Amino acid sequence: MATSFRQKLFFFLVPGGLLTAIAALLALRVAPTPPLRYFLPFLPPLVAAAGLFFGWRFNRSRLLFVLAVLVLADRALALYPGEPAVTLTVAALLPLNLALIAAYRERGVITPRGLCRLGLIAAQAATAAWLWKNAPDPLLAALGRPLISSPLFDRLPATLPQPLLAVLLLAALLLLAVFLRRPGPLEGGFFWALVVAVAPVLLGMQGFSLTLGFTTAGLILLAAVIETSHRLAFRDELTGLPARRALNEALLKVGRRYTVAMVDVDHFKKVNDRHGHDIGDQVLKMVASRLAQVRGGGVAFRYGGEEFTVLFPGKGVGEALPHLERLREGIEASAFTLRHKSRPKNQPAKAPKQVGRNRLAVTVSIGAAERGGTATRSEAVVKAADQALYRAKHSGRNRICGKGVPAVAKSRSKS
Repeated sequence: MATSFRQKLFFFLVPGGLLTAIAALLALRVAPTPPLRYFLPFLPPLVAAAGLFFGWRFNRSRLLFVLAVLVLADRALALYPGEPAVTLTVAALLPLNLALIAAYRERGVITPRGLCRLGLIAAQAATAAWLWKNAPDPLLAALGRPLISSPLFDRLPATLPQPLLAVLLLAALLLLAVFLRRPGPLEGGFFWALVVAVAPVLLGMQGFSLTLGFTTAGLILLAAVIETSHRLAFRDELTGLPARRALNEALLKVGRRYTVAMVDVDHFKKVNDRHGHDIGDQVLKMVASRLAQVRGGGVAFRYGGEEFTVLFPGKGVGEALPHLERLREGIEASAFTLRHKSRPKNQPAKAPKQVGRNRLAVTVSIGAAERGGTATRSEAVVKAADQALYRAKHSGRNRICGKGVPAVAKSRSKS
């Protein structure tokens, strides 16, 4: 399912943007309160240890690579405090490495690709250390050489020469491109990690203030990894709907009055057998997109296979049926056109002649049940809805059967 604008905005701002705002507010305080002041020295090792654990446990090699880059940058600035060549080199290499690591695919650490990536980081650190010791002046001259002659750039502070500004803009654009291509909390977190890691360097901070900026960058990515793992556990990857685990959590706190509707795609096995699993996945995505638009306070979930669940908190079956009928009719009316075998995968510059279209009829059967009577536990309500679903399928499919209403709500069209 395509990521909506609201989802992209959420991924971009949470947790990265939120933690950046909190860090900025804390930085504006002249002096932290005593409890915070006592806790801050323990924050860097705690974030590093947590990052190493979660990076290893969740197989997030990119988090481990970023932690290595941040530690190297922090140690370099601590060993060479106030050295312009060191400061500018770190400020240039840090955003480039963040952009490069963000573009990586997860390939592990103790793998050929992972070891090559670690080797690249180590080679950068060794080369920079050699230049700082043997050729600091030529390095400083290269990093400070103006690229464009303009009075506007002459007003830039000494900590932001034109080559560094170009690197920062390039890294920021690359990080935004990565996020737009693969929108997610971790991809959004890389952008904000760049902001909080580079800002203290450009502001000339030293000592613990600088370490705290790098720590905040690591904390943002650590929180993004946890958020991503949470979404993988509670969100179905194919359809984008909340998964069965999320349904179980919702049923624990739904209240004493609710309706559960079980939705099953009709003849889905035949679709897979005749057209292949790729077409089957597209059918599931289409059905999920319609279910996600349910009204009446309903929430759709992917139950498993070709089955979905819609939960209506605070509503009985009679109140939920009109909304379920609109869903059923909307899915039945949806146009699902199979791609012709001779149609190219990429859209050509010139529209080809029509070679005929093969439309696939997609319908669903729905069974609904509300809490009450003998069905007081959530498991019993789901079971009752499942039994109503089987009645709908055995009655001819493409219809709704509900427990707790006077009559079965049937399709008004041919099944």
